[in-house]
Amino acid sequence: MILYAIPAPLGASPAESLPAPALERIRALTDFVAENAKSARAFLSAAGGKPREVSITELSEHTAPAEVPKLLQPLRDGRPLGLVSEAGCPAIADPGALLVEAAHREGFRVVPLVGPSSITLALMASGLEGQRFAFCGYLPRDAGERAKRIRELEARSRKEAETEIFIETPYRNDALLSSLLEHCAAATRLCVAADLTLPSESVTTKAIANWRRAAAVIGKRPAVFLLLAHHR
Repeated sequence: MILYAIPAPLGASPAESLPAPALERIRALTDFVAENAKSARAFLSAAGGKPREVSITELSEHTAPAEVPKLLQPLRDGRPLGLVSEAGCPAIADPGALLVEAAHREGFRVVPLVGPSSITLALMASGLEGQRFAFCGYLPRDAGERAKRIRELEARSRKEAETEIFIETPYRNDALLSSLLEHCAAATRLCVAADLTLPSESVTTKAIANWRRAAAVIGKRPAVFLLLAHHR
């Protein structure tokens, strides 16, 4: 049996974001694991499925690790299972990684379906180094620890000629941007990609010195930050 990792749209409809074979597979499934059952049913409905006829079990950051293997029961019973992300790719900065790990431990096949990823979309549009990059997840909430981490990432980017990619909870976007402008070198390039695939999408890449010249506000929007400190 197969665990399907199903990307969810970042903003556009499933028909605009997912290829036809992925949509067909989603519509054929009857068992799902999702971070939020309500939003998962809305996604399935928009994808042309029958959300009232499927079973959805929740897996969130509050799920105890010991409970995760139980979510694989449909696979043990001989039915394929779908893992749905809230937005973008499941198991990337997402609690679904625990389910994928558990599936591998039990020998089940894991198949990722094609769909949107904010991380790769942001990198594609950034103009920064695409040969060497690292996704660093969330930076620390504490201002002092965040500043330390920013300096570490900038130093690594300079040493390795590597793009550092990270994200933040939308309501802390502007605090993170402020920290980046305060602690990064003037020549370091920063890209902020917000509201990807939405009509309000914006992707801006420029040197820290140029970011500092104009007061920038991201607002409470889903955003990806990309930093590159090396010089070509």
